[in-house]
Amino acid sequence: MASARSTFRSTGVAIRLTLLSTVVLGIAYPLAVWGVGQAAFHDQANGSMVTDSQGKVVGSSLIGQSFDGSSAARWFQSRPSAAGEKGYDANASSGSNLGPNNPDLVKAIRERQQAIAKADGVPASQVPADAVTASGSGLDPDISPEYALQQVSRVASARGMSESAVRTLVDEHTEARQLGFLGEPVVNVLELNLALAKASSE
Repeated sequence: MASARSTFRSTGVAIRLTLLSTVVLGIAYPLAVWGVGQAAFHDQANGSMVTDSQGKVVGSSLIGQSFDGSSAARWFQSRPSAAGEKGYDANASSGSNLGPNNPDLVKAIRERQQAIAKADGVPASQVPADAVTASGSGLDPDISPEYALQQVSRVASARGMSESAVRTLVDEHTEARQLGFLGEPVVNVLELNLALAKASSE
């Protein structure tokens, strides 16, 4: 009889502990984290969404996208992407998985070099590495300041703007190294293109 009471007591303790853990760890803690995120890091917690001048969401500052088509010359271009069939597919984040000596990769890089050199009016040897190689995730939203500055002349000509005005936009959207020494300076292409669109419409 004592053994049965001990079993019931242990079972009751286990049930109460399970319920308490469910409430604390399954409801209270997630709600607390969500609340702190919304209050202190609202933009980051909601995907770092970027809106245009009309308030329409046009993408995320964390995910790259292409700016191609008939008006491609009017936009700063992102680095290549191997994520999904058309690139920049957040559901298929990946690199090409091709080694540096893979013939297909070497051929693709040379073709990109020639195309970019022709579009931007520079020698192929001066095309930055990030202009012809995809990132490991295929979703990198940033390019190097060198690649952005290389595109200034083309963009300015296509939009009828002065090169100095476009270069100023690049300078204003160049992010320095984190904490002054981590990583490399970068330019967020989506944010730069939105600033470009606003400046050219004024």
